[in-house]
Amino acid sequence: MLEDIFYSVIGLLVLIGSGEFLVRGSSRIALKLKMPPFIVGLTVIAFGTSAPELFTSIQAALTGSSDLAISNVIGSNICNLALVLGVTAILYPIRVGKNSLKLDWPVTMCSSLLIYVFTLEGVLNAWEGMVSFLLLLAYLAYTITKGRKKALVETENLELVDAERHPYPIYKSVVFVALGAIGLYFGSKWFVMGAQGMAKGFGVSDRVIGITVVALGTSLPELVTSVISALKKETDLALGNLLGSNIFNNLAILGITAMVKPVGASDKILTVDMVWMLAITLLVFPIMLSGRRISKPEGFALLAVYGLYTYIVVS
Repeated sequence: MLEDIFYSVIGLLVLIGSGEFLVRGSSRIALKLKMPPFIVGLTVIAFGTSAPELFTSIQAALTGSSDLAISNVIGSNICNLALVLGVTAILYPIRVGKNSLKLDWPVTMCSSLLIYVFTLEGVLNAWEGMVSFLLLLAYLAYTITKGRKKALVETENLELVDAERHPYPIYKSVVFVALGAIGLYFGSKWFVMGAQGMAKGFGVSDRVIGITVVALGTSLPELVTSVISALKKETDLALGNLLGSNIFNNLAILGITAMVKPVGASDKILTVDMVWMLAITLLVFPIMLSGRRISKPEGFALLAVYGLYTYIVVS
């Protein structure tokens, strides 16, 4: 058991660190190639920050743990809109932007419903994964065409500013990308291996470990980023970023994973976890509409919902 926990912790740390390396290197290469900063944010950084979930889900699917592959994504979506959003709102109220109401939330809800419909037969297959991924590309194309400068991630973030002010040779950026990719492979392998071992050791299913430990672990970057933003009283983009993360999880992570290997979904994932994901996504909308901000009491309510869901899953 201690060995499994060790592998999980080391794997998670390597995943988070490697994701940072990948984002840092690839964003600097993109800027070196004269890509506009907001496009770098929409594509390179948004995809790079989702890399831990992607590699974890693919690794789980390849090792025969379909429940772990899909519960990681579903759990991460729930974590983003209940735990992370709740904690951020408790620390500092979150302003709700017009784009979040008119585009980000509807796309998040529709992508969640799409994944639910696709998996009703118990499996997300390759062509459904391809459709999901193509829909993400269409969403990105629409967003870029409209020229939104604040979308899935904060495009004018410290990484881009730092990359422009302190450029370094492109070979170093390539090394960063290579190290990030290698780290993501081994980190996901160790993390999944440890998670599977803990599931057996605790006598619980891959689904429970995926929904709780793995989902929380892969959502740590979003949690840390949101908490730091709240402490700095800069939560303007927090909601859009979290909704964007869920869009990427639904359409890119599950889409690519299904194209690599079809992902099975057990009855409990369909009747419990996905229903909770849809309900929490739906719950967020009236909260967004009330005063166009998410207040501290609403943050506590979201946190209570996450606690209740976790209790039901674990018990």
